[in-house]
Amino acid sequence: MKNIAIELKWAVLITVATFTWMLLEKTMGWHHEHIANHYWLTLLFFPILIFLYTLALREKRRKYYQGSMSWVQGFFSGAILSVILAIFAPLSQYVIHTYITPHYFPNIIEFVVESGQMPREKAEAYFTLTSYIIQAAIGAVVGGLVISAVVAVFLKRKKTVA
Repeated sequence: MKNIAIELKWAVLITVATFTWMLLEKTMGWHHEHIANHYWLTLLFFPILIFLYTLALREKRRKYYQGSMSWVQGFFSGAILSVILAIFAPLSQYVIHTYITPHYFPNIIEFVVESGQMPREKAEAYFTLTSYIIQAAIGAVVGGLVISAVVAVFLKRKKTVA
């Protein structure tokens, strides 16, 4: 457990940041009156997510690898973080859609149907808690692996010879 303590800590922090972002989205009206802009506005969270992954891998390099870390070590650490986030996905999506923004699904369904993007049956099947849990878990792993691969390139450091 000590080997993944840093990743576990950062998974909790990223989950809290996600809850905070969802509160911001709801407060800004992106889940109701400005729902038409929700898709592209939610992309603004990605730089924050990249920053948090960077902080996590920097801490892993500093505290666990004593200041030096290979790309493989950084990528592996980010992969562990991504898997933990995927494991957290069901609970975090439940909290988001039950407590933070419980009217998101009816609002998005109405929007996509009224705008002609989807028929009602397809929208009702797609915009569900189960669907979003699956998307969040897959997104955490796939997105996390990509972010980890890139961030690890910039954070790798060779051991200094004394």
